[in-house]
Amino acid sequence: MFKIKHVFILSFTVITLSIAGCKSQFEKIRLSNDVAKKYQEAMKLYNNKNYSKALILFEDLSQKYRGRAEAEELNYHYALTYYHLKDYTTARFQFKYFADTYPTSKYAEECRYLGAYCYYLDSPEYTLDQENTYKAIDAMQLFINLYPKSERAADASKFIANLRGKLEDKAYENARMYYDLGGYDISNYKSAVIALKNAQIDFPDIKYAEEMNMLIVKSQYMYANASYEFRQEERFTEAIAYADEFFEAHPESKLTQEVEKLKSDSQAGIEKAKNILATQAEQMARYKSTLEKEAKIDSANNLIKTPIK
Repeated sequence: MFKIKHVFILSFTVITLSIAGCKSQFEKIRLSNDVAKKYQEAMKLYNNKNYSKALILFEDLSQKYRGRAEAEELNYHYALTYYHLKDYTTARFQFKYFADTYPTSKYAEECRYLGAYCYYLDSPEYTLDQENTYKAIDAMQLFINLYPKSERAADASKFIANLRGKLEDKAYENARMYYDLGGYDISNYKSAVIALKNAQIDFPDIKYAEEMNMLIVKSQYMYANASYEFRQEERFTEAIAYADEFFEAHPESKLTQEVEKLKSDSQAGIEKAKNILATQAEQMARYKSTLEKEAKIDSANNLIKTPIK
């Protein structure tokens, strides 16, 4: 039992000393003024995918190699190290710095592309703020403009399409939100119409076009239906116009039946509003007539009651 325990302690000590020795070796290199040896070790660590330690040495070397011929190679791997560590914010800055500093380098195209790709990787879910999505599109488009014949240009175009799809999702959901809130305030229906039309202006080929056009008709109908009668004819007429635009844009849509009903209900809404207004006008006319008759009677009675002097 004592021997087993002794062997265990001895093994643990050897392992601990070995780890301590490795650490101490790295620290010696890190603190060394021998930049050539430090660079050699940094590349060794990088190639062995020990990016955290390689980064420590690259950070120190990036200052000491400034202005030297080796700086180009060093800064290239320095940027890649951040990329492999998934620090995409710092990586894209370093890639841009490299491409701007060494525009004729054999790595310039790759760095410009990876810088844009870092923006792509940092683009959040469509429900969140899309600032990085817009920046990613701009960066990818810049890459395509600079390297139109590059093999990476096709991938950049695909990424732009994916990013624009995310913006379309955001635009659609924002517009849909106004429609969903319409029951609390009818002005939201009008806001939904505006938001849906603006989204289509921003994204002419938006994948939700058919459903959005139907929602424009529906939102306008709901807006008109919840309005005062004297506003309804004008607002229902707009809904009918939007319905006709839908039929023209989507002649074979699966939503045609729903839009036809909205148009029919809008036409019925106009007739109903006209009848109500006509009835109200008739009642008002009768009321005024009654008041006039009563005024004449009162006037006549006053004349009878007034004594002749």
